[in-house]
Amino acid sequence: MKRKQAELLGLLIRQYCRQEGLETPLNEYRICKAWTEVMGEAINRYTRETTVRNQTLYVKLSSPALKTNLMMSREILVRRLNEHVGAQVIQNIVFY
Repeated sequence: MKRKQAELLGLLIRQYCRQEGLETPLNEYRICKAWTEVMGEAINRYTRETTVRNQTLYVKLSSPALKTNLMMSREILVRRLNEHVGAQVIQNIVFY
């Protein structure tokens, strides 16, 4: 199979997901997975839960000190996570 045909198939799948309304939930899932990949193992040890609602990523942390440190770099984290996914999925992060 030629590479050009494989790219065409990927395009068709993306179009189908967009038409069926599956693109947003898929991107929200990708953002939650991106949190573990972008933040690394050290921060993931303190992460208890990640969810997305209304373009906001909610991250439950078990360390108050880590929560304070991450709040200061919230805008950078939003940018890095969206770049990792390749779409504008979230606009804010709430740590609780």
